[in-house]
Amino acid sequence: MYGLLLGLLVLDGILLSVVILLQSGKGGGLAAMGGGAAATDVLGGRQATTLLTRTTWATGTLFMVLALVLAIMSSQSTVPTSVLEGVAAPAATVPQPVLPGADPPVIPEGGAGEGEGNDTPETPNL
Repeated sequence: MYGLLLGLLVLDGILLSVVILLQSGKGGGLAAMGGGAAATDVLGGRQATTLLTRTTWATGTLFMVLALVLAIMSSQSTVPTSVLEGVAAPAATVPQPVLPGADPPVIPEGGAGEGEGNDTPETPNL
């Protein structure tokens, strides 16, 4: 139902745009293009203005009613849901087990060890 009404709203908007562009304004508009007075002869002069004006009012009213109905339908369509609903919970990080046979890193006592990796001579304590 919503899709049908939305399609009608789009078609009505296109028709409304065409009808408005066909009306002659102060400068003549698109209704006077292609012959000036000949366009009013074909459309019937004063009757064309009345027909186009009535069509504009009818399509404009239909557009507003459809927009109002669609706004009401979309606001009452479902129960409000959370934005976070449907988002998967992040997986908990589990520490990796120590594998058997793997030696833990050995840290020598006293830092880098005595004489290992130390090129500076030792100074006696005074």
